[in-house]
Amino acid sequence: MSQQQISLPAKLINGGIAGIVGVTCVFPIDLAKTRLQNQRSGQQVYKSMMDCLVKTLRSEGYFGMYRGAAVNLTLVTPEKAIKLAANDFFRHHLSKDGKGLTVFKEMLAGCGAGMCQVIITTPMEMLKIQLQDAGRLAAQQKKPVMMSPTKLVVSNTVLSRSYNSGPVVSAARAVSATQIAKELLQTQGIPGLYRGLGATLMRDVPFSIVYFPLFANLNRLGKPGPDQSSPFYWAFLSGCVAGSTAAVAVNPCDVVKTRMQSLNKGPSEESYNGVMDCVSKIMRKEGPTGFLKGAGCRALVIAPLFGIAQVMYFVGVGEYILDNFSPSFLSV
Repeated sequence: MSQQQISLPAKLINGGIAGIVGVTCVFPIDLAKTRLQNQRSGQQVYKSMMDCLVKTLRSEGYFGMYRGAAVNLTLVTPEKAIKLAANDFFRHHLSKDGKGLTVFKEMLAGCGAGMCQVIITTPMEMLKIQLQDAGRLAAQQKKPVMMSPTKLVVSNTVLSRSYNSGPVVSAARAVSATQIAKELLQTQGIPGLYRGLGATLMRDVPFSIVYFPLFANLNRLGKPGPDQSSPFYWAFLSGCVAGSTAAVAVNPCDVVKTRMQSLNKGPSEESYNGVMDCVSKIMRKEGPTGFLKGAGCRALVIAPLFGIAQVMYFVGVGEYILDNFSPSFLSV
């Protein structure tokens, strides 16, 4: 029982499947969140989440709402797997003789999980944001954007401005996540993909500190008995409540992270020299409400995402696969 509980391969499989299912369901709302967070005062392209989704659908088509989803779907498997597995790993090693954890130890386990996941989260968010926000920039500049399911055609002005201070070329070209990653690695090396690492840590560590203990305690309330698991619908609701609460709590950090990771800037949009510079400029130019941009979208993204994740996780798909497939196929 103990071995099954901390089976890392099973946890990785569960986390990966949960991430793919969850991201597929809520990605359009995540796209709206990124675009709303990047809007500056006086330069609003979208009035609300629904306005953003409607305008995106009209101007970019159905696949426009999934701009950057390929990056997320590729990297969300290791990201969610690391997050969920790391939390279980730390909880197991912090517990003594199978006894329950104190709230402090639950928060400590969540902190460890949040610190582990940024290895994948930072480059994933970095690439995703560039693709998600390109439609907003094109609409703001009133330039046509040509869409395809996997690539985005934008003015090369934006991309060139991000990496160097040389002459700007105005010819249009296709920009994909792979191309952005390649140019970042060529011009800035690995640190280029980890731009905004501090802001990502500032968001993900507190999120995990809030989410995991809250979920564990809410989920515990639905258990029929001490040795019984809560029903799947209770796990789903617990994941939704804990996820949305943690998401809103750390939304100011998410706004800072999104702004810092946005390489492409619209007309008169400022750049930032660090977390404190970003916080200072947002407060000065947009006020406290600037840190709440996209909070509703983020809550709507995280709630079902983690609700679905917890259901998939506790159903035990990974354990089923490991139990029913040939050991030689899965053995390391």
